[in-house]
Amino acid sequence: MRDKPLQSHKVRRILLVEDHYLNRMLLSDYLSHCGYEVQSLSEGSTFFSTIEKFEPDLMLLDLKLPDIDGYSLLKQVQQKPDLSKIPIIVVSAFAFKADQELAMSLGARSYFVKPLKLKDLILTIEKQFTCHHR
Repeated sequence: MRDKPLQSHKVRRILLVEDHYLNRMLLSDYLSHCGYEVQSLSEGSTFFSTIEKFEPDLMLLDLKLPDIDGYSLLKQVQQKPDLSKIPIIVVSAFAFKADQELAMSLGARSYFVKPLKLKDLILTIEKQFTCHHR
């Protein structure tokens, strides 16, 4: 029997939830270019069914979605033990400290204010993967 390849060789799947078309395209392209497999949603309605099908390793979540509040998605994720293990990074235009604190208290691992520095985002994503699979 051969040894399984190391965890790091597995293509990481990222679920991106972002309603703004250009931001979604930009982020999705950039993440794909960095070697991730990306699935993107423009609203929250299919969030849970997509997680089930796509089984993401990490999620990038915008808080302001057309059909649902990102905070309530965070809350719902934390209530599901199998999903609460998936790291969530919030990417939002809400720059207030209160918004950041609320998101973090609801289980977000990290919080980025738009416009974001893509390099910093990738570093944070990488860090989540290395801490996450020790």
